[in-house]
Amino acid sequence: MLSKEEKKNLNIQFWEGFRKSIKDVRSVNGRQMNWINYPTDLKDAYVRMEVDPKGVRLCYDIQPKDDGIRSILWEQMTEMKSLMQSEMGIEAVWDEESHYWNGRLISRIKWENNDLNYYNEEDVPEIYAFLQDKLTRFDKFYQEYKEILINLAS
Repeated sequence: MLSKEEKKNLNIQFWEGFRKSIKDVRSVNGRQMNWINYPTDLKDAYVRMEVDPKGVRLCYDIQPKDDGIRSILWEQMTEMKSLMQSEMGIEAVWDEESHYWNGRLISRIKWENNDLNYYNEEDVPEIYAFLQDKLTRFDKFYQEYKEILINLAS
C-alpha cells in the first residue's frame, strides 16, 4: 500500500509525463493545446481524465447549476451520439444523471479502458496512448460541433 505522499508523487510524475508526451500534439484546428485542461469554450462543461487502479477514463462532463440547461445540452449530445461514437472509435458510457465527487448533479459521457492499472508501471505507456487517442478524437468531434452547444447554453 502506498503512503499518501507516495500517491501524491506518483500522481505528479504521471501527469507531468503525460503533459510531455502530448505537448507537441496540436488541435485539429492547428492551435497548440493544453490537453490537461482542455478548453471547451462552454461554461460548466469539462473534459476530465481519470486514472486509478480500476482503469483509465476520458470524460465529458456537463454540469451547469441550472438543470434545464444541463438537460438541453444533454439532449443535443444524444442527438449527436452516432457522430461522436463513430469518431471516438469505442462505445461510450452515457450517464444523464451522475453525481460528481462534491455531490453535484452532472451528465457524463465517458470512454474507458478498465484493463489498465495506474499503479502498474508497465501500463503507463498504454494509458498515455489511450488518453492521447481519445483526446485527439474528441477534439476532432468537438471542434466541429461545439458552436451548437455554445449557442444552446447562451
